Amino acid sequence: MTRTLVFMLLCLCLYHFATAQPDTNPFSETEQAFLKEMEDTLGVLSYAVIHDSVPEYRFGACRELITKLVKTLKTPNSFQYPFSRLQSVSIQYPQDSSFRIFTWQLYVNENEYRYYGAIQMNAPELELYPLLDRSFELKGKENTQLTPEEWYGVVYYNIVQTDGPEGRYYVLFGFDAYEFYRKRKVIDVLTFEKGQPRFGAPVFVEGGERKTNRIIREYSSEVSTRCNYDESLGLIIFDHFIVMDGPYGEGPVNYPDGSYEAYELKNGLWAHIEKVFNETQEEAPRPNPILDNRPKDILGREKN
Repeated sequence: MTRTLVFMLLCLCLYHFATAQPDTNPFSETEQAFLKEMEDTLGVLSYAVIHDSVPEYRFGACRELITKLVKTLKTPNSFQYPFSRLQSVSIQYPQDSSFRIFTWQLYVNENEYRYYGAIQMNAPELELYPLLDRSFELKGKENTQLTPEEWYGVVYYNIVQTDGPEGRYYVLFGFDAYEFYRKRKVIDVLTFEKGQPRFGAPVFVEGGERKTNRIIREYSSEVSTRCNYDESLGLIIFDHFIVMDGPYGEGPVNYPDGSYEAYELKNGLWAHIEKVFNETQEEAPRPNPILDNRPKDILGREKN
């Protein structure tokens, strides 16, 4: 009898605990169904933007993607919808979740790419800043501050939240397919001045004095390169480049030489380090022979 009573009380407590939990889903059934339907549509369009072999279809899908995305984000509390099935569009959040950035790439031809995106602020009603790629006409790319209407277009793959002397800013890591023989990785900075987004800020310190608004790393399309924040080291790490003549007559191109540079956060700014991973060995590391401690050789015979 006692066990039965205890079991009933336990079930009652669990029921009250479950029913007391707040409903974290901010969407009605109708809104949820609409968002899922639109997510599927956006997924099809974004796939076509990347993969369709007919230029007119890619361009048309890109235009439709913009229209449908804005329509979808007008749903109240849409910031809370993760779009987890939207694989061909990069969606990046900072640590404080104050906004998120959508970015994607449109292939025009082998030497031309266009980038599209938008910043959505974390608010119940839609607060959206479209990003217009103007990288092909910018001058002084590394030392200018840009508005969303003159954005250096890339696909972002990481955001690092940083607190500096002028307040909070966000370090953005992006990829620019650029052209057939050369690719770029870009380290940019996003700030909000009186609530308005701005790209580029003098937070990268070179040689102890000179400051740069953004870092552009151009390299041969034949290679892959590292350019990202390493949480375990607390550093922005990227390949050191050397210049070599490209093998296809494309002229001088940057190639990684196996060493790395970095930026280290000091007093809210990122100070350049010329070389990291300085450890060297006199002899290349080799594993111990795997058969040394075995009683039999590779033919299964007993060792003498």
